[in-house]
Amino acid sequence: MKKTVLGALTVASFGLPAMAQDSIDVTLGVLNDRSGVYADLSGEGSVVAARMAVADFGAADKSMNVEVISADHQNKPDIASNIARQWYDQDGVDAILDVPTSSTALAVADITAQANKILIDSGAGSTALTGEQCQPTTIHWTYDTAALAKGTGGAVTERGDAKWFFLTADYAFGHSLEEETMKIVENSGGEVVGSVRHPFPATDFSSFLLQAQASGADVIGLANAGGDTVNAIKQAAEFGVTQSGQALAALLMFITDVHALGAETAQGLVLTEAFYWDHDDDTRAWSARFEEQFGSKPTMVHAGVYSGTMHYLRAVEATGSTDGDVVAEWMKANSFDDPLFGEGYVRKDGRVIHDMHLYEVKSPDESTGEWDLYNHVSTISGEDAFLPMEGSGCAFANEG
Repeated sequence: MKKTVLGALTVASFGLPAMAQDSIDVTLGVLNDRSGVYADLSGEGSVVAARMAVADFGAADKSMNVEVISADHQNKPDIASNIARQWYDQDGVDAILDVPTSSTALAVADITAQANKILIDSGAGSTALTGEQCQPTTIHWTYDTAALAKGTGGAVTERGDAKWFFLTADYAFGHSLEEETMKIVENSGGEVVGSVRHPFPATDFSSFLLQAQASGADVIGLANAGGDTVNAIKQAAEFGVTQSGQALAALLMFITDVHALGAETAQGLVLTEAFYWDHDDDTRAWSARFEEQFGSKPTMVHAGVYSGTMHYLRAVEATGSTDGDVVAEWMKANSFDDPLFGEGYVRKDGRVIHDMHLYEVKSPDESTGEWDLYNHVSTISGEDAFLPMEGSGCAFANEG
């Protein structure tokens, strides 16, 4: 049967014909930014990652008919909400994947819970997804603002850059990242001397950078992501911010951002990631296959879509169901060990616990190729990286 999908750009099917009596039909919807500031770190690459997961899972050999569709939410909660409702009510979608931009993710999480479906979020960062706005069918896979703050904020403060000024994207993700990093800075003996919020997305950071420059801060914390981070760093270089002695801390930065800036501009930046293509033999092998299909190295968002989809499909196979409450219960009851994130598990609040890694961008002299961009600094265990479930504000997590 032909589907009419609001905003859908791609459709792919895997597995047996739907007429097979003992088959399980599954429809996965990749909902993300396909045309804006997060398109490179998310976008079509997340669709490729989902398809790879379906193929690697071997759905066809397990009597599972899996379809992958996609749409552009344009980083707008109202558009994301409309697509999610149509997908669930009319198009038979069982799970939504990716959903960068925290404001859109929080809206989709509510609709998903009402529909008793599953949201596996790889692209958004707000801790509210597993905190005060948690939902029992939301799985927050890849990273969150607390883990980023613990890694980058802690490392920069400990090296002596004690006075911070924040340049923050004015929406849920930016607010959460600023708040979590402020806690780390102050608990480490540092001081926050000011902050300014910029529109999302933004192109001109000149007035915000001048405020940061005049603040007397040791470090300017960029509580934004994607194209906003890239533009802010480029313009900081143009204004001579770093040459005047102030450091930049990119609190969320992706390999695609560093690649866009180049090692000459980004060298020395410290950043926190859940995944890096060159981390070990397994990540290199998977990333080579991804690059062959997509044309560039994967981000941690792409890796999270792949790993989250694999765990979801295991749950559907094990339970024989696509009901959100049934699948979520299995995903939380069973740990995983995959080639991209290693060992991990899903907590009752939906937070996925796995290691995070601190990296430093290589200098041009150190880099041996266009994607050879990081030096590994340290590993942060999942238990240390993410906030504890107790006291998170998630109403159902501490019941029973």
